[in-house]
Amino acid sequence: MSPAQFIAVIVSGALFGFGLSVSTMISPEVVLSFLRFQDFGLMLVMGGAVCVTLLAYQLAPRLLKRPALGDHFSVRPALLDRDTLVGAALFGVGWGLCGVCPGPAIAGLGVGNWPMLVALAGIAFGAYLHGRWAGRTPSRI
Repeated sequence: MSPAQFIAVIVSGALFGFGLSVSTMISPEVVLSFLRFQDFGLMLVMGGAVCVTLLAYQLAPRLLKRPALGDHFSVRPALLDRDTLVGAALFGVGWGLCGVCPGPAIAGLGVGNWPMLVALAGIAFGAYLHGRWAGRTPSRI
């Protein structure tokens, strides 16, 4: 990784964490009230993020000859298989139970929300289990 790419990663991560903090996504109570359909403020945050990402993915390859910090644009094929669906369901259940996903959990630590360490331990354990099963061949649906 070049120094410019490293700086871009650090700045992007800090901007992402700041955005999560400003949007209150680092507070599990806010996320859980959104998931219980009591507060739709996070719908605007997520909708805005989806719109910006969609525009960037559609327009950047058309407007730029190559990425700012890479040599070419590429398309990565997505595989929809049983493991992907099970993983998505487990992620959704975990998110619904504790109101935490990885990005906001790490950003929450940055503002002193130390109970997020419990959620991050669960996320790390899940990543460990995934690593154990990653060598298996995927089963298509």
